[in-house]
Amino acid sequence: MKITKHIQKATKPLFSFEIIPPVKGKSIKQLYDNIDPLMEFKPPFIDVTTSREEFIYLEKENGLLEKRLTRMRPGTLGICASIQNRYHVDTVPHLLCGGFTKQETEYLLVDCQYLGIDNVMALRGDARKEERRFEKTTDGHEYAIDLVKQIQKLNEGSYLHEVIEITCDVDFCIGVAGYPEKHEESPSMKSDLKRLKEKVDAGADYVVTQMFFDNQKYFEFVKCARAAGIQVPIIPGIKPLATKKHLNLLPQTFNLDLPETLVEAVESCKNNKEVRQVGVEFCIEQCKELLAHDVPVLHFYSMGKSDNIESIARAIF
Repeated sequence: MKITKHIQKATKPLFSFEIIPPVKGKSIKQLYDNIDPLMEFKPPFIDVTTSREEFIYLEKENGLLEKRLTRMRPGTLGICASIQNRYHVDTVPHLLCGGFTKQETEYLLVDCQYLGIDNVMALRGDARKEERRFEKTTDGHEYAIDLVKQIQKLNEGSYLHEVIEITCDVDFCIGVAGYPEKHEESPSMKSDLKRLKEKVDAGADYVVTQMFFDNQKYFEFVKCARAAGIQVPIIPGIKPLATKKHLNLLPQTFNLDLPETLVEAVESCKNNKEVRQVGVEFCIEQCKELLAHDVPVLHFYSMGKSDNIESIARAIF
């Protein structure tokens, strides 16, 4: 079922979360162990991230290093299929511009259709570690809006290189990212909202925000988006702070500000166990305020761990 349909049918805000595929060579059991406790809260859908390619260096017999391109976390569609089969919930695979050609994207979409996956998240993706800025893949898309357009064209029965008689329905529900504190590469918030409006006009059906810790920034973002003519659901993305390193890592990585009250509380903690509890308590209050403003869904970024999200969900759902 489409995410938008889940939202339309809901009588109260929904609970959902995002997971990261394990590094290749690792068992999927650890992933299940983190999903199992969260199923009590009846998530209608689960997002599964996609990692782009990266370079690794392999030492050769002569002592020199060989540079090789690889994906350390493959298996997004396989995990989506496994989750749907095991838990009977919808899954949302993330599709990236970075690391994928247009043809590879089409193949992924065809696989999604075969697997009965109705929803996809269209993202540009990040630059590779060795890149100073995002560089598009040869014969790939440069911007998320181009990816949205390709998915929408497929919805209309138009494949890349062929005219094909469509004998089955193709109608993906398309999610895109929104940034309450603006994308780091955008020159202004107004410009960032203009880009978001273009993605919606191109066919995006809903928005999931980047994580934020100041609800007022989310509320202002939604207000400005509505004023700009963006009427699709805007789902808040939430990440409970868990370690002292997050005080520096999250603002640097995701271009966000942390409330001073949270910073002071974390700095006063003696260890990360205390930090994790502070993060849970702060997130519970954050979620309560969001629920009071009738958000459609609370969407959590699990980052591979679920114990703190379970504690938060138990307090608010």
